Amino acid sequence: MMTFALAFAILILVLALGIWFAAVLDGVFSRQLSGHGTVGLLAPFHASAVYLTQQRLRTEAPDQLNWFLSIAGYLSVAAIGLAVVPFGPDLAVIGLDTSVVFWGACESLIVVLVFLHGWSPNAPLSLIGAYRYVAIGLPIMLPSMFVLIAVAIPAQSLDLRDIVASQETVWNVIRQPLGLPLFLLLGLSLTLRGPFDYADSEDLAGGTSAEDSGANRAGWQVARLAMLVGFSAVASTAFLGGYLGPVLPGFVWVIIKTLVVMAIVIGLSHLLVRLPVARMLGLIWKILLPISFLDLLWAGLVALA
Repeated sequence: MMTFALAFAILILVLALGIWFAAVLDGVFSRQLSGHGTVGLLAPFHASAVYLTQQRLRTEAPDQLNWFLSIAGYLSVAAIGLAVVPFGPDLAVIGLDTSVVFWGACESLIVVLVFLHGWSPNAPLSLIGAYRYVAIGLPIMLPSMFVLIAVAIPAQSLDLRDIVASQETVWNVIRQPLGLPLFLLLGLSLTLRGPFDYADSEDLAGGTSAEDSGANRAGWQVARLAMLVGFSAVASTAFLGGYLGPVLPGFVWVIIKTLVVMAIVIGLSHLLVRLPVARMLGLIWKILLPISFLDLLWAGLVALA
């Protein structure tokens, strides 16, 4: 019971710290690259206060229940995905022998929740964003599947705890150099960022978020940041050794590595441009998917050597 309570407390700490860090860093990148955006350690709290005090606008016939479920579901899936991340050898909120598969299920649910968010306002731009995201979000799951199987091969296990233990001598980012870059592209898609932001992009006036206002907008933005935290924690666990590290406690290393991955994803989201949907689909099917298969093949050959 004490172990669970400690793991749960660390999860809340990682989630809260990560959301704040991501919001601040987003502001820094926006200010540096475009001259827009608010920079400051308290800027996220100010933005939240502004959203929460705004009047909530509604479309003519919204589906309020599904609107709420999409936001609450997105936030919940992010937290649940983070729950399988081990903060120590026997320190995880949810300890599963198939935690890699569990995370894959969380990834799949994101597509449903983003579509639901775009469907709920009963408005054209929101719905277009939802359909566009499904077109890109589903095929990008395939490279993720190959990459996650590849990191499981050296551990001979689908348990993230075993995957961390298998990296005691060498991290997977070195053993499988193609894996982390491919996985980071999935992170951009799951968090609706940069070149994979086909749901909430500016060319659709905000896409699925076009009709969000007040608390709804604040909730959706927090949920997106929470998913960034959950994804980054899984990435640091699968590729950067998770809790492994000298001197500091294991959970501190998880926090440090998670923040590093978050910084990389946020940087990529501001530096990479979004392609037209047709070109992005071609990139996924013709380039990213074959490269992910090569990553899996390489992992298998190394394991047999």
